This record gives sequence, structure tokens and C-alpha cells, in this order.
Amino acid sequence: IPAATTVVTTIFPPSTTTTTTTTTPLTTTAKAYYLIESIDETVEPCEDFYHFACGTWLKNARIPEDTSVQNIFNLLDTQLDFNIIDLLSSTPGNGAVEPKAVINARNLYKSCINETNIEIDGVELVLSIINTELGGWPILQGASWNVSTFNLSNLLLKLRKYDNGIVFSVATATDQKNVSVYDIGLGQGSLGLQEREYYNIETDVTAAYRQFMNDFASQLTNETSSIAADVLAIYLFEKNISQYHWTFYEQLLRVNETIQTIVGNLSNSFKSNFDFTNYLRQSYLIDNVTLLDTDIVSVSEVAYLVNLSLILEQTPAPVVQNYLIWRFMMNRASSMPKRIRSTREQFDRVFYGISSEPARATTCANYVNDNMGFAVSRLYIRKYFDDNARNQSKELIKNIRSSMMTMLQQASWMDNESKQKAIDKAQAIYENIGYPDYVASDNITQLEKMYTEYVFNASYINNVLEMQRVNAQEDFRTLREVVDHRSWGDLSPTVVNAFYEPSTNALSFPAAILQMPYFNKDAPNYLNYGGIGMVIGHEITHGFDDDGRQYDKNGNRVPWWSNSTINQFNEHKQCIIDQYSNYTLNGEQTQGENIADNGGIKSSFFASQSYACVENFENVNLY
Repeated sequence: IPAATTVVTTIFPPSTTTTTTTTTPLTTTAKAYYLIESIDETVEPCEDFYHFACGTWLKNARIPEDTSVQNIFNLLDTQLDFNIIDLLSSTPGNGAVEPKAVINARNLYKSCINETNIEIDGVELVLSIINTELGGWPILQGASWNVSTFNLSNLLLKLRKYDNGIVFSVATATDQKNVSVYDIGLGQGSLGLQEREYYNIETDVTAAYRQFMNDFASQLTNETSSIAADVLAIYLFEKNISQYHWTFYEQLLRVNETIQTIVGNLSNSFKSNFDFTNYLRQSYLIDNVTLLDTDIVSVSEVAYLVNLSLILEQTPAPVVQNYLIWRFMMNRASSMPKRIRSTREQFDRVFYGISSEPARATTCANYVNDNMGFAVSRLYIRKYFDDNARNQSKELIKNIRSSMMTMLQQASWMDNESKQKAIDKAQAIYENIGYPDYVASDNITQLEKMYTEYVFNASYINNVLEMQRVNAQEDFRTLREVVDHRSWGDLSPTVVNAFYEPSTNALSFPAAILQMPYFNKDAPNYLNYGGIGMVIGHEITHGFDDDGRQYDKNGNRVPWWSNSTINQFNEHKQCIIDQYSNYTLNGEQTQGENIADNGGIKSSFFASQSYACVENFENVNLY
């Protein structure tokens, strides 16, 4: 289940150049350079406002070779990458003593960029794990692989020890119907090509995927005569599974098909010859957590799990073993020597439509930030973040929330009871702005506790595998912990995005997005309302879109709208779907983002109008 809904809206694209010639006073130009250098004054705004506002930026912008698109998020992500590289590469000045969490983040980064050591480490450690723990890899061993040692449940358990949820996933999450407690989530796993549609027809992507498998295996053995046949069998097995895999949109539509049961009754909840009950019990024992018969289990994508168990039963053991080890190795390719990484890079170029890979330093900075984001954020907010942005954003949220509550009050399609509950929900939205206080605090206890098991040495592949083990253990032990609805969870401040989480009814605006062009503490307020304000409104609106409306003010997924209000909502929703389906996209699948965009810009505009006098907006000519 997705942890959050992301923003995909570009507000004010900056130019790729940084020089402006103008007679406007410098201070005003500095506030608005990204607007001045983006607009095309040859276009009549009343006829084509988009090209008036963004035309020059579109003409000047170029798509980098290591990405398939260019937009504001990519530009800010690139700047963030540079910042993180700088932070992790530098050393503390004046003999300053850093938290162990920060030291280990630096150590992880150093091991990642040390390609000489990666070459020396080679593939021996990974192959040793495969042969001694995971039962070998038939694609390399051929006829010498001992089929009598194959045990599907044991193999899946050992893979889960390294945080792999390949054919199905088991994870701890808050109970959707009672978010005050944790439960166990059981559902579909991941696919090598991510989405079902990739397997439906033969394309350059499917050919590149099989070539990736072939080239990868060929780098690890001199006996290559049977590799092509093994690769085809692996691919057809995954293709078969993919036909039952739910898309993200199907998961949203069919959320009510989730079965909630208890561990002691799991085997009676759906038909399967695979012993999921024993698998759950053994999984949690990885971190010495003993499951009780009364522990709650939420089973999603039930049809997938039923069909998966049949496919696993009917597939020869060498094919299943080959596939599961392939997925384990595929996920580790970027941690291996260059000859192995190159096989992944060739596939990525086709899959992502890129012509080159990111610089190694960028890849390593992203990996450390993804896995130790709060340690990285401690460095980031001290050097790059202005706390004024945090304080001003809170004021913007207050005003836009008030605007949204007024809009809800005026909504003619809601009955009074549903309307009041919606207003109560808007009022109850919690805000995570910039960063959690403990990240910047002189008291480092909480930060150190978060990363107490993250201890790294000079071996990158060893560090990556250790990280996977720690992540798996942390997930299992969470089941017995107290739910903290005010926690940032896995969302670190060094992320260029904004989020609304329905299960906690919370907004999150990380430090890394509170910058130009979305926000500038010195800009006229109307620019901030048009920038980050629209994003704030967008995220608040997610609490009332087709997904968010299913969660009450406390984050529980329970009915709280009347049937008449739901029917009225669906009628209005269809209008949005039809409007956006006139463009080259699927209005049905994008409705949540489209509803949020419309609600976001409307609530932010109303807020800017309502508070213009109160806040003494500057009447500044931008140029």
C-alpha cells in the first residue's frame, strides 16, 4: 500500500540560465528571476496562458542524458544531489564531534564511491550467500544443482531475511480500520519490470530484460550453453505471475476486497496450498517476535495470492529457484563490480529511456539519503535550510486550511452531517514541516537510536547486505511497538516532494522542497501562495479525493460520508475524469492528482485573496 501520494505539479519552472538584463531593482529581480526568464511575452496570456507562463523555459530546457524527463522536481533533485555529495564528502570542521549516525552515513558513502574496493571485493560474498544460504543458482550450476534440496518456504524466508518481498510481501503496517495498532500485511510482491502491462506484448523493454538476465549470468560462469533456455523459462514464469498482478490503480479501486483476519484463522481465509501461516510465524522470528493467534493480518490482492500458489505448485523447482535468485541478484547488481553493473546499466537505458548513467557520486548520495535520510538531514538543515521557511510555511498552511474549510462549508453537494465531518477532518490535519525537531537538536539520543545498528566498514557489498538485514529486522519488531502518529516515518527532510498520508491524516513538507521556485522567504506573499501554496492546497485536497475520502479524521478507513454525498461526489468526480480524458492521458487513473490540482490551486487562490489585506501583501511590480 503506498505510503503517501506524491505531488507531480510543476509550479514556476526556472530558466536553465542565471543571467538577467533588466532595469528592475536588483532585489525585485532576484525575487522573480525564475518567472521573468520563463515567460514568453510574445504569447497572449488570455489565449494560451501556459505558453505565456512557461514558453521560454520550454524552449531553453534540455533533458539530461541520465534522465528521461526534465521538470522542476528534477532540477531541485539535481541541486539536492550536489548538496548531499558536498555534505557527505566533507569533514567536520574545528574538531567537531559528530553523532555516530552521521559518521556511519559518511562511511556508507565512502564505501560506495570506492570503486577500487568494490572491484577487489568482487562477487565472492554474494555467491557464497547464494550457495550456502539460498540453495544455489541452477542457471550457473546446471545439472549439478541438487533439486532434492529445494524448499520453497525456507528459500523465501531466507530471502526475506535480506528484506526481499519477491513473489509476495509480508510487512508490518498500521491497521487500516484501527490506526492505533499495528497489524501484519500480506499481499502481492514486486515484478522485475514493475508493471503488468510490460509483459503483455513483446517490446524493446522485454528483450532488454531478458538480455540483462543473460549478460548477468554470463559474467558469473564459463558454461553458458544453457543460459538462454534458463532465461526464457525465468521470463515466462514471471510473465505468468504478472497476469494476476494488480496495478496501483486497481489496488485503489479494490481496497474493499482486503480480508482482515487473525493469524490463527489465516488458513481458513482464502484457499492456498502454500502454508502462509507458518511463513508469517517464521518470518517474524527473524527478529525473535513470536506471533500470537490473535495478531491481526490484513490480506490484500487475494486473487493474486491464490493464483500464485497454484503457479508455484505447477512450476518445476529449478525454474522457481532460478527466478527467486535472479530477483535477489537483480536488486544487488548496482552494488557489484563494474562488469556486473554494466549489465544493469544497459537495461536501464532501455527501460528508463536514458542515454547515460548518473555519476557514481550521485548514485551513492541517493543510496545513503534513501537509507539514512535523517542522518543526512542533520547536516543538510544546518548548512542549507533557513528556519524562516519552516515558520512561514506553517502560516501558509493555516491560511490555506482555513480556505479549504470555507470551501467545504459552501459545498452544495454535501449533506450537513458529512460536511461537518469533512470540516473536522480538515481541522485535524497534522503538519510535518521542514524536519522533526530531534534532527537539529543538541540532544542526539533519538537520532542515534534510529541508526544504532547501522555500522559500516570499507566493503560496500557487505554494507548493503547488512543494511538489508537491519531493515528486515526493524520491520518485524515494529509489530510490538506503540504507534506514533506524529512520526515522520521513513520520509526524511531531504526529499524534494510533498505528501499527504491518509492513515495519519498528516501533511509533510520536507525541508528540501521549501526553496525556490516553490518558496522564498523574501518573495512577495502572492508568489508563495502561487508556488508552495498551491502544493499545500493540493496535498490537503488529497484528504478528500477518491482515496482520501475513505479515511476519517483519525486515519481509520471507515465509512464517514452519507450515501447521498458519495453519489454526489462520484458525479462531480466524473466531470474531472471526462475533462482530463480529452488529453493524452487516462482521466480515470489520474483523477486523484487532477482533483488535488484543482482543489489545490482554488484553495490557495482563495487564501491569497482572503489574507491579502490582513497580511499587507506587497504590491510589487516584478519587472
